[in-house]
Amino acid sequence: MGKPAGFLEYKRVENASLEPRERVTNYREFHRALTAAARKEQGARCMNCGVPFCQSDYGCPLHNLIPEWNDQVYTGNLGHALSRLLKTNNFPEFTGRVCPALCENACVCGIHDDPVTVRENELFIIENAWNEGLMLPMAPAARSGRKVAVAGSGPAGLAAADELNRRGHLVTVYERDDRPGGLLMYGIPGMKLDKSIVLRRIEKMKAEGIRFICGTEVGRDISGISLRNEYDAVILSCGARKARKLAADALRPRGVVDALDYLTASAKSLLSGGTNTLSAEGKCVIVVGNGDTASDCVATALRQGAAHLIQLVRKPKKEAAGRCWPHTAWRNREDYASEEAAAVFGHDIRMYESEIREYLPDEKGCLKGVIISSAGEKKEIEADMVIVAAGFAGAEESSVKSFGLELDAKGRLGDDGCRTADEKVFACGDMRRGASLVVWAIAEGRTCARAVDRYLEGYTNL
Repeated sequence: MGKPAGFLEYKRVENASLEPRERVTNYREFHRALTAAARKEQGARCMNCGVPFCQSDYGCPLHNLIPEWNDQVYTGNLGHALSRLLKTNNFPEFTGRVCPALCENACVCGIHDDPVTVRENELFIIENAWNEGLMLPMAPAARSGRKVAVAGSGPAGLAAADELNRRGHLVTVYERDDRPGGLLMYGIPGMKLDKSIVLRRIEKMKAEGIRFICGTEVGRDISGISLRNEYDAVILSCGARKARKLAADALRPRGVVDALDYLTASAKSLLSGGTNTLSAEGKCVIVVGNGDTASDCVATALRQGAAHLIQLVRKPKKEAAGRCWPHTAWRNREDYASEEAAAVFGHDIRMYESEIREYLPDEKGCLKGVIISSAGEKKEIEADMVIVAAGFAGAEESSVKSFGLELDAKGRLGDDGCRTADEKVFACGDMRRGASLVVWAIAEGRTCARAVDRYLEGYTNL
């Protein structure tokens, strides 16, 4: 490495965040990048360890060449750093913002000290490339004549489309929403991933020859059979959007909403300027759950102007504190939404060992409160809105049935090789492995692209 003792000379320094009170006034990203000189010092902390676990299965699902581009960050060779980064990761601008950095959990430097700022180094490399005009469209030199349809434009579908397009296949991506991007566009709030970043990448992919058809749901607006007949191969990457229900959901009054529907409505209203019928403005809101999606719902409700906010956490506080990815002592700190809520309301809004037992509707069928069990006691709480962020139960069935296929008992489709019972139909992303991380979705898309290319050509060089 360029600085063999850098990990001894420099301490971990992260990108600074705006104060919570300031950032809840808008939906803009709130981290501020280090200077180039400070970032070089962070690259120097990569310690040339004998076995770089950061790029192993335990660390990065994409097997990013982390020590190589950390070295290039330190030496100032950002063009070389970019080439090493893009070799394994199609969309570093996404993972550099929203990935929980499994690589840092695996960092050898983190055994006795803080790990290297791998994720932020990655983001620095790719954003420098965009700013310097290095991310130019690169259409394939020749076309194979093979046509591939991709259903779903989340990170898995985009990665598969990108890889197959590079190989020269003609790729068409179908998206049921009005804009491409899937959960990148509508499931992750703008303060974590600004939508201009997603659109910037989509425009580049369009310029490289990928066709996007939005407002078209496979299984409803277009049948699986017609896609199968028109294309040489079809990839299903429709996500695992089926929300997990609560026991109380058997009788749901108006005012109870699933987390993804809530986040989607917020994103669409911000992008289009229209009215948001699911806004938390002025309401007493309860968020159920303790994962990243629940945090995003809390942060969004704060920005919408919720009058009162409670987050119900099923686990005891000691267990819930370790839910953040990765599970390490240096990472077990307040997530961004809890920090913001404490700043706005003056206290921790989380209630541990708490679950909703019953919804209380008014005479018009609208939510007016809930009965919860909290630490063994029943309580009645006033509420105008409940946002259920209890996880996901698997993929939706409409697109799968349109191909004459079936989900397994866990709501998934496809084997480890991304194959389905139909030789022309492949599956990847959350639809195949269950709800997971963006970095895993990209890895899934790349794996699926290799399987499709091998099916079409008899071999693959992807």
